[in-house]
Amino acid sequence: MISTATTGLAAGLTLIVAIGSQNAFVLRQGLRRSHVALVVTVCAVSDLVLIVLGVGGLGAAIERAPVVLEVVRWAGAAFLAGYAGLAAWRAVRGERLDVDGGPAAMSWRAALGTCLALTWLNPHVYLDTVLLLGSLANTHGTPGRWWFAAGAALGSVLWFTALGVGARFLAPVFARPWAWRILDAVIAVVMLLLAVLLVLR
Repeated sequence: MISTATTGLAAGLTLIVAIGSQNAFVLRQGLRRSHVALVVTVCAVSDLVLIVLGVGGLGAAIERAPVVLEVVRWAGAAFLAGYAGLAAWRAVRGERLDVDGGPAAMSWRAALGTCLALTWLNPHVYLDTVLLLGSLANTHGTPGRWWFAAGAALGSVLWFTALGVGARFLAPVFARPWAWRILDAVIAVVMLLLAVLLVLR
C-alpha cells in the first residue's frame, strides 16, 4: 500500500508542478506574504476534493457529459484572459507592490475568490485531477486506489505549501519594482496562453 501511495504522490506532483494559473497565483501571494495560509489551504483542499471525486467515479460521468467540460472551458478561458489583462496592466504601470502585504495587498475575500476561480474554473484541473488521476487510481483496485489518492493529495499539500511558504526567500529580489513588472508580465503571458489553448482545444 505504501508503494501505491508513493506512486500516487509521484503522479500528483508530476501533474501539479508546472507553470499554470493556480501556481502563478500562489507564488505571487507567497511573495507578497498575503493570505498565504488561506490560499495554500484552498488549493490543497480543492485538490483533495477533486481527487476524491475522480477516484470515486466522477471522471467517468464527466466523460459521458462533454457539454459540462465545454461550458467550463469557455468560462475558464474568459476568466484567464481577464486575469491576464489585469497582470499586464500591473506590468505596464510598474506599481511597486508591498512584499510584506501592506495597503497594496489583496483583501482575504479577493484572494479567496480569485483562488477558487483559478482552481474551479480551470478545465485542466478536471482533465488532470479528476479524469487522469482518477483513471490511474482505479488501476490499483478497490483498496489500492484510495492509497493512490492519499499519495496524490499529499503531493498537492507538499507542493502548495512549498510554493507559498518558500516564495518568501525570493522577497529580497522582489523588493525591486522591476522584478514585479517581470513577474506580472510572465503571469500575463502564461494566463493568456492558457486561455488561447483552451479556446483552440
